[in-house]
Amino acid sequence: MDYTITLIPGDGIGPEVAKSAVSCIDAAAKKHNFSIKWDTQYAGETAMKKFGSVMPEKTLKSIRSNGVALKGPITTPIGEGFRSVNVELRQTLGLYANVRPAMLFRGIKSRYSKVNLVVIRENTEDLYAGIEFDVGKKHTYELIEFVDKKTGKRIKIDSAIALKPISASASRKIVEFAFSYAKANKRKHITAVHKANIMKFTDGLFLRTAENVAAGFPSIKFDSMIIDNLCMQLVTKPENFDVLVCPNLYGDILSDLCAGLVGGLGLAPSANIGEGCAIFEPVHGSSPKHAGKNEVNPTACILSGALLLHHIGQDRAAQDIERAVGEVLAEGRVVTYDINPKKPAATTEMTAEIINRLGVK
Repeated sequence: MDYTITLIPGDGIGPEVAKSAVSCIDAAAKKHNFSIKWDTQYAGETAMKKFGSVMPEKTLKSIRSNGVALKGPITTPIGEGFRSVNVELRQTLGLYANVRPAMLFRGIKSRYSKVNLVVIRENTEDLYAGIEFDVGKKHTYELIEFVDKKTGKRIKIDSAIALKPISASASRKIVEFAFSYAKANKRKHITAVHKANIMKFTDGLFLRTAENVAAGFPSIKFDSMIIDNLCMQLVTKPENFDVLVCPNLYGDILSDLCAGLVGGLGLAPSANIGEGCAIFEPVHGSSPKHAGKNEVNPTACILSGALLLHHIGQDRAAQDIERAVGEVLAEGRVVTYDINPKKPAATTEMTAEIINRLGVK
């Protein structure tokens, strides 16, 4: 079987880690008798330099056409119209579900002995919808007056304001996704994350929707937890959690917290999934100061590639990559400086060792 997949190498260290992931995916594909044609496109700073746009229409067309993309980290140029190219990509393509696994590998130093959980984050609304009113603007004053008139609550005149839309439809969609994901991946426990004790209408809607959806999945344990309590519980007993389903902002914060439990962002893969397409990418940034030095950890991008293979139904190839990465990390002999600072390997050396463990003939 042949696949065409969009490849966005990214900026900074992006091309290096993306190349590592592509090499591992191609090796696994060869072992399991399928092939991938990589359709290289650009976004972010590199795209701006090449095409005068941080998000060329050609790139969007490729992702929509192929349905699947692997993306390295990208940089949003300052003053180019987007707060974040990553956020804009997700909203433009309707990638409503962000999936962030956090699993502790043997060989990684951690305060914990067992962590294996997944953060599933709603990707399109909440405070990340980007509906903001700047301080001192006419429409901000009008909004302040409107709120005062309708609620009797006075906002300080020198305020900037952000709106937090939480819809029943998007909440239902992400919670249904979380339960379907749990069922498909043999996960047994879902926790809905909220602050409904304070935000009774927005987070309250999310929580009520989650409870309604959970009633249709009696075989999966369901509970809910207030965000601040959950943060405390995660750093004391992370082994108690399995799948966390969250509104956008909480999911962003919690996914980085969970990455910290298992060794950092260099080990954190992610998927952004919509109804017509999906983008797989490492969580970490483009880190331009490390670009071109052949020293950064490629694990997050390689594991994002494994998530991509699961997504297209090539589970055995994905499992092979996950196993090979686990073996290399556990041995700790050919790994980058963040894992073994005393005797660090280059990015290319670590990648080659992972490919060697795939056993490709």
